[in-house]
Amino acid sequence: MDKFDLSSDGMIQVPDGFRSGYVAIAGLPNSGKSTFLNAVLGSHLSIATHKAQTTRHRITGIHSTDKTQVVFLDTPGMLTPKYKLHESMMRAVERSLNDADMILLLADPHDLPEKEMLEFIQKYRNKPVLLAVNKKDVRKEETITKALGFLTEELSPAATFVMSAVTKEGLEEVLAEIQSRLPEGPPFYPPDQISEYPQRFFAAELIREQVFLQYHEEIPYSVTVQVVHYEERDDLDYIDAEIVVNRTSQKGIIIGKKGSALKKLGTKARESIEEFIGKKVYLNLHVKVREKWRDKDGFIRSFGYE
Repeated sequence: MDKFDLSSDGMIQVPDGFRSGYVAIAGLPNSGKSTFLNAVLGSHLSIATHKAQTTRHRITGIHSTDKTQVVFLDTPGMLTPKYKLHESMMRAVERSLNDADMILLLADPHDLPEKEMLEFIQKYRNKPVLLAVNKKDVRKEETITKALGFLTEELSPAATFVMSAVTKEGLEEVLAEIQSRLPEGPPFYPPDQISEYPQRFFAAELIREQVFLQYHEEIPYSVTVQVVHYEERDDLDYIDAEIVVNRTSQKGIIIGKKGSALKKLGTKARESIEEFIGKKVYLNLHVKVREKWRDKDGFIRSFGYE
């Protein structure tokens, strides 16, 4: 990453014409928003799986060069709420779109936004909306062309792109367009910072990512993760975390026969966290039951959702 110049007294010197701003990454579940953010940052900052609704929080990712700083807001997938958790996720989307200087709408050409979601995006026509039709590596050209035409007609975006967040084809063009549209202003964060969240937040997210990868059907959507203790030690970081399930019957599934499933989950999650923080980790996992937590305001707030 490029660095800003420092004066003799160690203060950051921002060059004339420096540009900075906030960009909300929006789209339906599984449109590739988190994969895009990770590709831009070159870091596994936002958890990404093949399952929809993996992202629940607004994830802040910071991309800095010597001339620009883009603060990306990776949002949960836009959906029609079924639970209070979903309502919280949509509030995170709405807050991000309100806070942003521009919006990057990612779309999978096989799963396009319907009328309700298009109207939701259209409310923000007062700021630039950039459209990126994603998944060029796996979708047919004819399907991509139809999707691009439909969304262009519906949204009249400021710029359009066809890209693949997985292969990074078209990624530089999207980033360059974003950087050119940023307002002039100083950076919001130091140049070596890539997010505003603490490590315990990412530890919880990486544990939850493994739940999505290792369990099926309803289980991943019924689970949240709380880090109840995070201690940075000289030799390793000690993490004590709770995997919270929605029903008593799900606890046994998470644990597995003689604890085998939970042991596998803990091993994979620990490896992911160690790779992310660049340090050894001792991870202690517990499974807790909080009946119907997804539909109770008290639990929603206590677990850190909006």
